[in-house]
This record gives sequence, structure tokens and C-alpha cells, in this order.
Amino acid sequence: MKSFDDLQDGLGTVCHGVDALNTETQEVIRFISKVTLLASGGAGHIYPSTTNPLVATGDGMAMAHRAQAVISNMEFVQFHPTALADEGLPIKLKKTRENAFLITEAVRGDGGILYNLSMERFMPLYDERAELAPRDVVARSIDDQLKKRNEKYVLLDISHKPREKILSHFPNIANECLQHGLDITRQPIPVIPAAHYMCGGVRAGLQGETNVHGLYVAGEVACTGLHGANRLASNSLLEALVFARRAVQPSIDHMKSSSLDLSASNLWTWPVVPKSLGCDVMHKILRITKEVRKELQSVMWKYVGIVRSTTRLQEAEQKISELEAKWETYLFEHGWQQTMVPLEACELRNLFCCAKLVLSSALTRHESRGLHYTVDFPYLEESKRLPTVIFPSSHSMSTWSSRQLHQHLTCQSAV
Repeated sequence: MKSFDDLQDGLGTVCHGVDALNTETQEVIRFISKVTLLASGGAGHIYPSTTNPLVATGDGMAMAHRAQAVISNMEFVQFHPTALADEGLPIKLKKTRENAFLITEAVRGDGGILYNLSMERFMPLYDERAELAPRDVVARSIDDQLKKRNEKYVLLDISHKPREKILSHFPNIANECLQHGLDITRQPIPVIPAAHYMCGGVRAGLQGETNVHGLYVAGEVACTGLHGANRLASNSLLEALVFARRAVQPSIDHMKSSSLDLSASNLWTWPVVPKSLGCDVMHKILRITKEVRKELQSVMWKYVGIVRSTTRLQEAEQKISELEAKWETYLFEHGWQQTMVPLEACELRNLFCCAKLVLSSALTRHESRGLHYTVDFPYLEESKRLPTVIFPSSHSMSTWSSRQLHQHLTCQSAV
């Protein structure tokens, strides 16, 4: 994303388009535009298990952050309580899934019962609504069971219902499980919570606008306020459709009222595909990038997961800082340049950025509200009913994941 800081008349940061990597041709394509709408989805892959598609690596959130956009409410990460736990399937998968297979909450709504591995029903111990409690309550309850019993998953049983009803209501789930040796009409389903949806993101106004002129957001990349500290599934459709539609007329008005100097783009630093490093070096870089990505995801799940504490958040902060420094040092010692943009490195750069945004926001909120639960501040405090806001800050001491590329004093870019 290109941004231009007009220091003379104080207009602030203006978005003039985006640099995109064509993953098929490995070419960088520059799109210059008066208006840019980000609809890039969430950042579920900061965690090792997520229902999100493989592309949900927080690219839009990280780009916007580097372009000086305000970020809000990143601590509110929804974990779906019942993703299929592949480890509990009779026939193991030949390769790890790119994203977790979702066992819809309709199974619980239809009478599904949650058990631990000793076949003890546990949800009535946590909430009078039992399996019909909200997602965040069920996810925390499962998390507590797993930690107390040192087990890898719990069981969701719908087999007490008529076989025909199960197969007609949940054909896709039945088929997926049957392919791996499990008949849900006779056997319980192994399940585990997985990262599902980000309630926070790039702070949007009522028309999808951001504090960066010419930059609009819609969908999961945005923080519109519709979700608050928790999420109802239907709100996502509302968020995507309504705010995308609301952004149309302001975008048209902005295009009519603004000017664009196309020649200025020649002064902006171009991202490059790192062909000059050679195959051997790139192979080493991609190998360590894959390893570091898994380490980052593991830290986020272990320390910044469903249930949090100040001490563990601070430990995560230290571990992520060290991990990022280790990765960046390795890259730059092997001839890396800030302008280089292979897909895997770009995604990890953005994952680091979003992980730190979640962590920073979680440390700031000294209460438990919605999807953010901390044992140090277990109660909701009405005096703290305010959004968490991360304002643009100086990049002088920032890491590569958060730093813009500087061409000259007034021209900045973030890829």
C-alpha cells in the first residue's frame, strides 16, 4: 500500500493504491488509485488451528497498520469451540489440513452433548445452559477440561439421535468423518476449539472510511463496532454487505474531489521478487520461515489463547520479540532487503505484525469482556467499556513487520 504524507498542508496520510504480488507469475503489479477498499479478511493463521482459509494471514490489517491506519479491538478473537480434532479420528490424515474442519454449533443446538475422554458430561458444571451456552463460554469450558485433564480433545456426541435425522441434518460432517473411519451416528466426534473470527481490525467510520484518506475497509479486516467484544455469526454478513455498500458514494465523492499525480509513483520504492539471492539461499530462507511461522503460532495458542493472564501475555511478548528478531536477523544476514516480497515471507511478516497487535491490545484491557478473558481481571468492568485503540506511531524503532519503506521525507510505502 502506498501512502503519502503531505506535510505542507496537513492533509495527513493519503492512500494512493497498492502494490500486489501475482503469485502465479511472481510479478509485482502496482495499482494506482484515488480510492482503495480493503476486503482482505482476518488473521486466523496467527494460531496453529483455525477455521479460516489459508490466505487469512492478516495482510490487510498489517498493511493498513504500516500505512498509519488506526487499529482497534484486536484482543477480541473468537475461538469456535468445536472444530474437528483430527488427532482423534480412527484413520489419520495423510497431511495436515490447511484449515480446521468446522463442526457447526447446530450439532449442539440439535442435542449434541459434550463429554471428556472419560465420557463424563462437563458443560453443566460451567453454565446452566450447558451445551447451549454461547460459543465463548463453551470454548473456555473445553479449554479448562483439556488443561485440567491433560487431554488433546473432547467428544461431541449426537449418536443418541435417530440415524436418518443425523444424516439429513449434517451430511457434510457425517461424510467427512466417515472418510476417516468415524460414523457419527454411532460414535462421538472428537472436537477442539480453533481460531475463528477477528472482531477487531482497521478502525472504520460509518461509511467504511479510515483515518487514511482514500482508504476504505469492509468485512473482517475492518473494526466497525458491529461485533463489539463478541460476535454473532449473522453480523459478519451485515458487516461485509452494509459497509461495502456504504463506502460506494463516499468513494465516488472522494475520487471527484481529489487529484492524483501519476508521475509521483515513479519516486516510490518498488518491491522486488528476490531472484537475486539464488535458489539455495531462498530454499534456506523459506525453510526457516516455515519453522518460525509454526513457532509463532504455537506461542500465540499457548500464551494468547482462549484464557489469558498478564504474566503469560508478557512472556508471549518477550518470546515473539525474540523469535521475530531471530528470523529477521537470519534473513538480512543472507542478503535480504526490505523491499523483497516472496509470498511466504510477506505472510509471516504480516502474521508477526497482527500477533503483536493482538498481544498489545490484550495487555491493555484490564478486565474480562466478551472474547477477552484474563484470570487476573476476571470480571467485566463497566468503567472500561471502551474500544482498544492502537494509534499510528513512530517507526524509528520498529521491526520489519511494522515498518514502512521510506523513499524520501514525504513519501512512504508499506507492502
